[in-house]
Amino acid sequence: MSVAIITGASKGLGRALAEALAARGWDLVLDARGAEALREVAEGLEKYGGRVTALPGDVTDAGHRAGLVAAARRLGGVDLVVSNASALGAEPLVRLDALPLEGLRRALEVNVVAALGLVQEALPLLRASGTGAVIAVSSDAAAEAYETWGGYGASKAALDHLVAVLGEEEPWLRVWAVDPGDMATELYAAAVPDDDEPRPDPAGVVPGFLRLLDERLASGRYTAPALVEAR
Repeated sequence: MSVAIITGASKGLGRALAEALAARGWDLVLDARGAEALREVAEGLEKYGGRVTALPGDVTDAGHRAGLVAAARRLGGVDLVVSNASALGAEPLVRLDALPLEGLRRALEVNVVAALGLVQEALPLLRASGTGAVIAVSSDAAAEAYETWGGYGASKAALDHLVAVLGEEEPWLRVWAVDPGDMATELYAAAVPDDDEPRPDPAGVVPGFLRLLDERLASGRYTAPALVEAR
C-alpha cells in the first residue's frame, strides 16, 4: 500500500489531494495547524478504507516533522511527500515597502525551510520506496512579478529552485514543483480579501497532480491546469 504525507491537508488543495489519494487506496499522514478541522477531514476519509493518521502541528517545528515521518514509517514507509502548507508573509498582502520582515521570515520558514526539512527527514524512506516522489506546491507568483506578491513569490521561487536541485541530486526520485493555478482557497481570500471574482474549486486541478503520479513525468516544474488539459 502506498503512503503519502500531505501538509496543509485540512482544507483547499491539500484536502482535495488527500481525498483523491484516499479514493485510490493510499494510506495517509495528514498535517495542519487546526486540530479540529484536520480531525474532521481524517474522519471523512475513513469511508475509503485506508489508514489515515492526522497529526496537527506546525511544519516549522522539527519535532513535528519527525513525527509525521515516524507515523508514515509505521504505515509502511513514504512514497510521496506533498509540501502544500504555505504562509503569505502578510494578510492581506502588501507592497514590499510595507512588508513586515518577520512576515517574510515566516513565509520563508514555512514555504522553503520546513518543506526542505520534511524532505530531508523523509529522504531515506523515499529512496527505499522505489517509486518515491516529492510534490512542492508552487505559485505563478514564483515566476511572475505581481504587485504585493513579492514576499510570497520570493519564497515560492526559492522553493522551485530547491526542487530543481533536488531533482538533479536524487535522479531515482520524481521531484515536482507544481503551480496549481487560480483557485478558490482561504489562502487567496486572506491574500486579497477584496477580490470577489469567482475562482475554480481546487478539486478541479487534482487530476493534474494524479497525472504526475500515474505517468511519473520527469522531475521539474509544471502547471496543474496544463497537466489536466493534456490528460
